[in-house]
Amino acid sequence: MKLTFLGTGTSQGVPVIGCRCEVCQSADPRDKRLRTSAMVEVGDARMVIDAGPDFRQQMLREGVDRLDALLLTHQHKDHTAGIDDVRAFNFVDFPTIRTMHIFANEPTIATLRKDFDYAFAEDKYRGVPVIELHTIDEQQPFMVGRVEITPIIGAHSTRFRSVGYRIGKMAYITDFSGIEPEEEAKLKGVELLVVNALRWRKHDSHFSVDEALALIGRIAPRRAYLTHMSHEIGLYSEAAVKLPEGVEFAYDGLSVEID
Repeated sequence: MKLTFLGTGTSQGVPVIGCRCEVCQSADPRDKRLRTSAMVEVGDARMVIDAGPDFRQQMLREGVDRLDALLLTHQHKDHTAGIDDVRAFNFVDFPTIRTMHIFANEPTIATLRKDFDYAFAEDKYRGVPVIELHTIDEQQPFMVGRVEITPIIGAHSTRFRSVGYRIGKMAYITDFSGIEPEEEAKLKGVELLVVNALRWRKHDSHFSVDEALALIGRIAPRRAYLTHMSHEIGLYSEAAVKLPEGVEFAYDGLSVEID
């Protein structure tokens, strides 16, 4: 299994428009963060978790010409705004049209049907995305081809929930601010854990670094990476040394192999 971090930034990305802080002005490529997304390759299956506003740029940067499925964590635009760009995968082998399969929970599916209504119209115009939506049962594993995926549910805020995904010995969760014990138990035994960590200070709808490290400590994976980070994390070169052994800040383009 291979995990590639397509984007590791928060909803505004890094640099933030108009910001003059040292992080947003940094020349270190590890301080430049597109909106959070990741690609998972298992055997011949290739999936992307979340398709935000930078989806097209991420696919071009990684040279992706085939994609089997999208897994969405929740309905916010920094995780769904790039859905229209799946059209490229629909028609890359034209005249063969390849349907894009999207897996998400019911609130996210409802948002997609509203925001991209033209893709689901009875009388579609030429060239709209060809999408098949799959509403997941949040309490049951589901299959993408021959790959089993277990949903992990967390509180994004008091109003929203987010879905993380466990695939074999890897689990990826983002936009969590809390997790119930029964959901946390689903993470036990993972060897690689990816967790969102917005900033060092506490936040209402995202884990802080300390909260992410606390979860990592309870799960005790061999390796852990932090993602969905704002510019408040600080310069990568300075912030990275503050983390405990076995935990790293992810950065855009980082690829990790998982046995």
